[in-house]
Amino acid sequence: MATPAEPDARDPVGGIVVGVDGSPGSLAALRWAVREASTRGLAVHAVTAWEFPAESTFGDMRTVGDFHPVVEAEEILVSALTDAGVAAGDETVTTAPVEGHPAEVLMRSAEHADLLVVGSRGHGRIVGALLGSVSHYVAAHAACPVVVIKPGPDDVENGPSNRTGRER
Repeated sequence: MATPAEPDARDPVGGIVVGVDGSPGSLAALRWAVREASTRGLAVHAVTAWEFPAESTFGDMRTVGDFHPVVEAEEILVSALTDAGVAAGDETVTTAPVEGHPAEVLMRSAEHADLLVVGSRGHGRIVGALLGSVSHYVAAHAACPVVVIKPGPDDVENGPSNRTGRER
């Protein structure tokens, strides 16, 4: 008889998982999740999915030029926490850059969560064609309730700041 899989140490048990990709929708989702977690007395786990570019799968390359996907994911998380007003030492908010497709990463991360929060429109490789595809997928398949946050006019007008110095 197989034993149930233990949750991954980087995946929270309970609390609110929020997908963050630096887009206005994900920043609005993070701000909402932090407020909601505060009212419910829950922790927030902000997750940024990353993948190696197709060009880097040859051999053991882990970067392409100056592009380091893990570093960029970490920068997105730090920038998002600053945008959401989360204090540097706040122990109720954790972050994780996780390798994989955003929908799959969020589904795994929220497997034991009380709530999954995502923005309605994020940064995709084919911007325009797949807008909202991750939020649609997780809303239909997550094991927990899902809240999809639509960015407000101020979120879209101001947009995310490009604190990494790279064009998106």
